[in-house]
This record gives sequence, structure tokens and C-alpha cells, in this order.
Amino acid sequence: MGALSNLRVLDLTQVLAGPYCTMLLADMGADVVKIERPGGDLIRSNPPFVDDPDEEAYGGYFQSVNRGKRSIELDFTDADDRADFLSLVEEADIVVENYRAGTMEKYDLGYETLTEFNPELIYSSIRGFGDPRTGETDRQGQPSFDLIAQALGCLLYTS
Repeated sequence: MGALSNLRVLDLTQVLAGPYCTMLLADMGADVVKIERPGGDLIRSNPPFVDDPDEEAYGGYFQSVNRGKRSIELDFTDADDRADFLSLVEEADIVVENYRAGTMEKYDLGYETLTEFNPELIYSSIRGFGDPRTGETDRQGQPSFDLIAQALGCLLYTS
């Protein structure tokens, strides 16, 4: 039992920053349910691979930031899957996502909608270039990864 064992987290994140965040919550005892897109997280196919005769091969990178989590696959373009997600939201304490600004709203699953189903919900958006609810930026809505942030911050030039 960890300090966060009474919390349920819905993890809609992928690649590194978001999965690392929710991994830390799982490490502290939270029940983290990773919601994966059809076909799974983008980094499932990154090597090195671990062969498990009972499972499909998935990469060590994926394992390193998704340990201690349960996982389900939902397609937000499907009305039944969206309804299933909203049922999960009703029982959750926290939702963490790291999509481009506007993605959750496109599926009518943004903060305003989710808090109608669960007014106590903590909603975390991890964005590289801001969110329209908190102010405009010149790159708002663009995708971002670690390498992009390093390049824009001139770290690639110096390292």
C-alpha cells in the first residue's frame, strides 16, 4: 500500500512525459488505468523487446514508463467506447492526458464535459505549447516531444 492507494487515475498519455508522470503515481500506490488507442500506445513497438509467450512482444521503453498500470483499449471515435470512458470517469479521481490542445474537446471529452460526470475530478493536461484555456501561444495546437523542446530551447546546439 502506498500513499496514493485510495486514488484511481485514468491515464490517456503516450510516449514519455505523461506516462512517466502516471508511473510515479502508480509507484506511490495509485490505481492507474492506462487508456490506449486502438493498436496500443505509440511506444509499444519501440525496442528492446521482451518476449513473453503469453503476450504480444512490447518494448522495454514502454515497460519502463508503464509499470504498475492496468491497461484497456478504447476508440474515442466510437460512441460506445466514449460512453465506457465516461463511466470510468465517474469513478476516477484524476485524468491525465497529453494530447494536442483541442483533441479531447474534438471527441466531446474535454474538462467541461468530464467534470459534468465527476465534479470532483482532477484533470491534468501535459502540453508542449500551451492550452487555449490558459492563454494563446504561437505554437498552440502543435505536437511536441522532448526532442522538439530541446531544439527550441537550444539544448541540441549545446550538447
